[in-house]
Amino acid sequence: MPEGPSLRQFHARVSPFVGHTVVRAGGSSRKLPPALLQARKLQAAQVHGKNLFLEFGPRQRAGPPAVGLCPEPRGEGADGETSGGGVSGAEDGQKWLRFHFWLFGSVRANEFSRAQGPNKRGDWKDPVPRLVLHFAHGGFLVFYNCCMVWAAHPWAGPSTDILSRGFHRGRALEALRQDKPVGFTLLDQRHFAGLGNIIKNEVLYLAGIHPLSPGSALSPSSLETLLDLVLQFGGEWLQAKQQGKRQPYRIYRRRCCPEGHPVTKQSLGPPGRLRRLTWWCPLCQPLLSRASPEPNRLL
Repeated sequence: MPEGPSLRQFHARVSPFVGHTVVRAGGSSRKLPPALLQARKLQAAQVHGKNLFLEFGPRQRAGPPAVGLCPEPRGEGADGETSGGGVSGAEDGQKWLRFHFWLFGSVRANEFSRAQGPNKRGDWKDPVPRLVLHFAHGGFLVFYNCCMVWAAHPWAGPSTDILSRGFHRGRALEALRQDKPVGFTLLDQRHFAGLGNIIKNEVLYLAGIHPLSPGSALSPSSLETLLDLVLQFGGEWLQAKQQGKRQPYRIYRRRCCPEGHPVTKQSLGPPGRLRRLTWWCPLCQPLLSRASPEPNRLL
């Protein structure tokens, strides 16, 4: 699932289109007919955690046909379906369209995604976009593998967004101190919006913390260090994306940790909730328990 730094990159691709009017819309979406967005101006774009919000103005009177529009690609089936809102949303005063990008969603500007290899049948077919928006100035945006829902306003939570200047450190530390596995808390978007599975794995390794260690067993200094690493890694990843570079991983999808120890991989998650693949080094990240908490070292 695209994490906070990727959503910021999506926002950067969308921002140049703010102030321009949609002259044609297409894509595989069925619950939200793309034509509903035609003749509407893109008025604003915001990102909060793992969600992108686009504000569309009221429908304008149709103008002359647009020229030079890029044809939409042919591919293999839809890559997901929208949920909620649908046809009536924009007509009922809900002018913000929320995008959630599932596991492999993306936004492209003035280009389509191309197949990187054959599918299970051996065919090379390009991914099918959920939504394509052509604008009056000649550019276009393409959205893949996303859920789209109308909203009256953005679900803003800057105090929980790890890439926001308004991130509230005290509340984050309070959440981490809970008596439950710290790896579960990190993925809770109510406390760490924009933090996903990659950041979780990487910062827990860097902090030397086992994903199943309860936060209540960790010393205050360890929790402070963990939070520092969350903010540092998120910021460095965003900077790398802005520079067109790849962020190196130390533990995520690795067979050995940087120290050469074999890595353990297992699907972990709260009971009855989504489980995520988790990588950790049993030697570098020893498991703590409520009965054997980490000593509180005073520097």
